[in-house]
Amino acid sequence: MAKQQFKAESKRLLEMMINSIYTQREIFLRELISNASDAIDKIYYKALTDDQLVFNQDNYFVKVTADKANRTLTISDTGIGMTKEELENNLGVIAKSGSLAFKKENEAKDGHNIIGQFGVGFYAAFMVADVVTVTSKALGSDEAYKWESEGADGYTIVPCEKDSVGTEIVLQIKQNTEDDQYDEYLDEYRLKAIIKKYSDFIRYPIKMDVKGQRPKEDNAEELEEYTEEQTVNSMVPIWRKNKSELTQEDYDQFYFEKRYGFDKPLKHIHISADGAAVYNAILFIPENTPFDYYTKEYEKGLELYSNGVLIMNKCSDLLPDYFSFVKGMVDSEDLSLNISREMLQHDRQLTLIAKNIKNKIKSQLQSLLKDERDKYEQFYKSFGRQLKFGVYSDYGANKDVLQDLLLFYSSKEKKLVTLDEYVSRMPEDQKYIYYAAGESIERIEKLPQTEMVADKGYEILYFTDDIDEFAIKMIMNYKEKEFKSVSSGDLGIESDANDNAAETEEGGTKELFDSMQSLLTNKVTKVKASKRLKTHPVCLSTEGEVTIEMEKILKAMPNSQDVKADKVLEINVNHEVFQSLKDAYGKDKEKFNLYTQLLYNQALLIEGLPVQDPVEFTNDICKIMV
Repeated sequence: MAKQQFKAESKRLLEMMINSIYTQREIFLRELISNASDAIDKIYYKALTDDQLVFNQDNYFVKVTADKANRTLTISDTGIGMTKEELENNLGVIAKSGSLAFKKENEAKDGHNIIGQFGVGFYAAFMVADVVTVTSKALGSDEAYKWESEGADGYTIVPCEKDSVGTEIVLQIKQNTEDDQYDEYLDEYRLKAIIKKYSDFIRYPIKMDVKGQRPKEDNAEELEEYTEEQTVNSMVPIWRKNKSELTQEDYDQFYFEKRYGFDKPLKHIHISADGAAVYNAILFIPENTPFDYYTKEYEKGLELYSNGVLIMNKCSDLLPDYFSFVKGMVDSEDLSLNISREMLQHDRQLTLIAKNIKNKIKSQLQSLLKDERDKYEQFYKSFGRQLKFGVYSDYGANKDVLQDLLLFYSSKEKKLVTLDEYVSRMPEDQKYIYYAAGESIERIEKLPQTEMVADKGYEILYFTDDIDEFAIKMIMNYKEKEFKSVSSGDLGIESDANDNAAETEEGGTKELFDSMQSLLTNKVTKVKASKRLKTHPVCLSTEGEVTIEMEKILKAMPNSQDVKADKVLEINVNHEVFQSLKDAYGKDKEKFNLYTQLLYNQALLIEGLPVQDPVEFTNDICKIMV
């Protein structure tokens, strides 16, 4: 029979698809198995309205058979089959899907939905095969036909013999090249792995003849090879089962099987949504941070299925960055997909699912925080940093979503607390939410700047993460209370007797402070008497938005700009050191200069800032010892 030509646009599309549309060749098997499943679905539909047709699910399956010797891979099904006209229409015109047309005519009302909306998956076979042969016998027909093609050059359709209803596709697998090993698509273990990866939850059995070894009956010490037919897919996905049927062990096992992580998940979320967005999902909040989580190499996203068929390993559009630690999957039957089945069209459905998932994750985290505090703190230890990055990024656009999930160490409680817990304990006269930033809790506790706030009985939040202050700057205020660093110029605390004494001393020592400031030109913007120090002689405070901790972090960044905090050197005029400073100012200018440099360098060290000249600093210490 003469070879028929594909239509011009179909020929071009076939050439494009074979060479570029699909990112991984292995998905050809997913496409052919999905089509076989569709063909069985069509018989199921007919049985719903045809009393003469009885659908016994045990009689319906897909069979995958590899023949290494002849380099053929066969995918056969017991589905509805195709007539000559259907072979012509469905396989002769690329991107025309018989399944899509069938779906439109027979909208599913019981969960059996047709995958064939994608249309061109069949032609993925030409990525691995030189020749594709399709033999099919339609339900209710006495005739069978064979469709055969070597690719873009065209195809033939001829009558043939076939005993049973259904379709058999034989792929003549390509020979290996230097770059490509096509033999893998004839290997039993590789084929099983591909089926498990993409088609594990197809609702009909996918069978293969699997080889094994067993002791011989007449000699148990010797092994013999045998072959048996096995079903290699699970068929019923866990997410389509009722939650009441499932135990925690079932969810944990699913987590391990899907290799979402090597840890045990802290919590799972099982969603069965039936509204504006129809989908099923199982999400997991992991216990531990993946080794590459805080690197550029980490790839966020959920597995995305359409009717139980995996179409994307990592769908990043389903998760906001601040919840990128969540693992799991989503299965929806109403996604708009392009012809390769691998790229999503950005439609309203996907946006609705993503929004719903975001709200579910937040709700689960709030529940964990409220009811299982220990588990939440365990989670926060691993992923709290990501939540803070979420607050800071996008100019604080997500702060309202995340601020109630943040935890900080409390000076009073000696444990992690929420912002809400802090505010609920604030005395009426307290104006601000006070915080202190440093490398560790131990270092912050020793900071001189905390003295005045602590003496007032006010709680201080300890910021030990480099992102903390940046995130808080984005929040700005919480429940109408502004955040205030203990190193800030104005702490908003009413003056007491000591403060008044400080102001009096400051008035009489203006020239002294001016002289110190002159000596420290370009190092501090001001020298003044301190209202915050009680027992320590000196400290640094800041004016403006950039704090000392922020300066340290920004300087440590690669290619960072030279950002500096406006530093103020504060002197405790009630400390005995100040008396020595005054005496030197009046009697010994050289000693006064020495004391000024020493006090400044002391303040730097307290803040964890580098001393500009360590040798000079040690020499200065030696000078006061002799």
